[in-house]
Amino acid sequence: MRLVILEDYDLASEWAAKYIRNRIVQARPSADRYFTLGLPTGSTPLGCYKKLIEYYKNGDISFKYVKTFNMDEYVGLPRDHPESYHSYMWNNFFKHIDINPANAHILDGNAADLQKECDTFEQKIADAGGIDLFVGGIGPDGHIAFNEPGSSLVSRTRVKTLAQDTILANARFFGNDLSKVPTMTLTVGVGTVMDAREVMILITGAHKAFALYKAIEEGVNHMWTVSAFQQHPRTIFVCDEDATLELRVKTVKYFKEFGAFDRLKSWEWNLL
Repeated sequence: MRLVILEDYDLASEWAAKYIRNRIVQARPSADRYFTLGLPTGSTPLGCYKKLIEYYKNGDISFKYVKTFNMDEYVGLPRDHPESYHSYMWNNFFKHIDINPANAHILDGNAADLQKECDTFEQKIADAGGIDLFVGGIGPDGHIAFNEPGSSLVSRTRVKTLAQDTILANARFFGNDLSKVPTMTLTVGVGTVMDAREVMILITGAHKAFALYKAIEEGVNHMWTVSAFQQHPRTIFVCDEDATLELRVKTVKYFKEFGAFDRLKSWEWNLL
């Protein structure tokens, strides 16, 4: 497990985007071997997506041979609804790059058989050879995707009923009208993300500080589902200074010193 601490949100977003870019470039994807990327929605990854679009427009990266798998989608919300994750991904990322739409996989929250849709999504990931790099964000309660507190740490893609606190928090996106807020989602499981060869989790802002503390300084706990990634062999937590406010001083010092040493010694960091 690594913790990369940057000064602010913009630098954290840039670091994450460079890491994704470098991983794709290093993989040399082709028609015979696609790079597979798991992707989140929400406010945190927006800066990362903007930088990736910039790298594409500058000719630094192509997504022609990249397949993406998104973490989740609301049940019952039309695809073209401004708050659907289909709309989010196309408006904020996909329509600005050269990805083949057939290679951008997002769960269908309007499928006739929702569990079949989830099972098919898992099979598509398997058919693609698994996820090379799964990028995620978390909520203040430490949930990743819609694996809210109490979710199984070996869960797979499934239908999930949202907690009341999540519904209330999401009301701001629907004109504060609770009757319009979706109460169910389709979401990848913690186990689905754990199967990825590498995981990068973005955590920014003081409101995520306690979740970061729970994620890395305490033990694995299904009430803080992000903590499961302590056990992944290749997890990188990327955060800003504000997100470290609940961490022990020695923890912050250790990872900052580790990062400085790593930048001097590792060719991967030199690519950044």
